[in-house]
Amino acid sequence: MRPWVQGIVIAVFQVALVASLGAKLLYDRANLPRAWAQAVPYDPDLPIRGRYVSLQLAVAAVRGSEAKPDSAWPQQQGVVLRVDKGRLVADPVDGKGGNNPAVRYLRVNPLQGDKKLLVLTQAIPFFIPEHIPDPSRRATGEDLWVEVTIPRAGPPRPIRLGVSKNGGPIIPLELK
Repeated sequence: MRPWVQGIVIAVFQVALVASLGAKLLYDRANLPRAWAQAVPYDPDLPIRGRYVSLQLAVAAVRGSEAKPDSAWPQQQGVVLRVDKGRLVADPVDGKGGNNPAVRYLRVNPLQGDKKLLVLTQAIPFFIPEHIPDPSRRATGEDLWVEVTIPRAGPPRPIRLGVSKNGGPIIPLELK
């Protein structure tokens, strides 16, 4: 086989590989459950290029547990995420969860002053265009929210950001 034919075959294979990943993510976005979760931004520390906001997802309710996020809350609590009325909620898991790929872990976020939130320990990056201001910097009274899909394994996948003013409805941000 000629070298240029081999090059074309490899290029077609690589394009098909990338396209299949994109198709899988689009399929997941259309078929997996979606939920809005309050986002707690923090300074990212990943050695990758591009502009992004690193978010920790807050879970307001943990079903089956009356524990409030305080000093008695364990270091990490194993949970399984689910969608309830369009919001992200968590069900506690007995023990450490073993080899269950659906188990994620929560902890108390001490950085919110008097308002303590339960956040997922694994942060998710949300990539943003270079020409827009940082959407994680919100005015007083505004909360940042992120719409996510919940895969069977791995971290939630962000779709879009939104803002809620003084506990009102979530308004999606136009980040184009």
